[in-house]
Amino acid sequence: MIKYSLRLVFVLLGVNAFSQIEDQPLDSVAEKLIIVAGDSIVQSSIGLQEAYVFGKLKFDSYNEKLKYYILRRKTVKVYPYAKLAAERLVELNDSLKVITKKRKRKKYTKKVQKYIEGEFSEELKKLTRTEGQILVKLIHRQTGTTAFDLVKELRSGWRAFWYNTTANMFDISIKEEFHPEEIHEDYLIEDILQRAFASYKLERQKSVLDYDYSKLSNKWKKQSKKKS
Repeated sequence: MIKYSLRLVFVLLGVNAFSQIEDQPLDSVAEKLIIVAGDSIVQSSIGLQEAYVFGKLKFDSYNEKLKYYILRRKTVKVYPYAKLAAERLVELNDSLKVITKKRKRKKYTKKVQKYIEGEFSEELKKLTRTEGQILVKLIHRQTGTTAFDLVKELRSGWRAFWYNTTANMFDISIKEEFHPEEIHEDYLIEDILQRAFASYKLERQKSVLDYDYSKLSNKWKKQSKKKS
């Protein structure tokens, strides 16, 4: 019934669009409308995703090149976890909006938290220190919230403190943020992601943070030229 209703809506929209233009000259209609091949929906434009033209990777030394490719391997490995964390957080927040009672909200949050831990824990145990730190940065990129604050929000501030203390024993801070406009390694991570999105190696998920990748590229290129 729902599918039928949706089809009916689309048909009515199509009929309405054609009824408004049937008396117009054909040339003016062709200029204003685009009919997508194989689709009955008339559109005035086609929305396209942002596309970047990537320059060839250049490195000043073999060690710099090696570091980049190691960073790329680690970033591509942990990005799906950050993407999944962002999706789960959105699902959780959407569900909590309709749960009004505090006790039920707490119970539901605990249930989701256990589910997320079960979903992540075994795989996360296999990560190296640097992979863990990149993951923390990417979680901030995808959610706009640090891993520390997520733990604090879903559990308690005391638990978040101990999570951070334990992480610090392995030289990882779960308070780490993602700043590609200030930190060169973060920019390289963003560059790796954009190239992986463009080549369909990773599924694109837009960052919630406010920065422009193309402007960042120009900024870091200029700084690199000044050094050389």
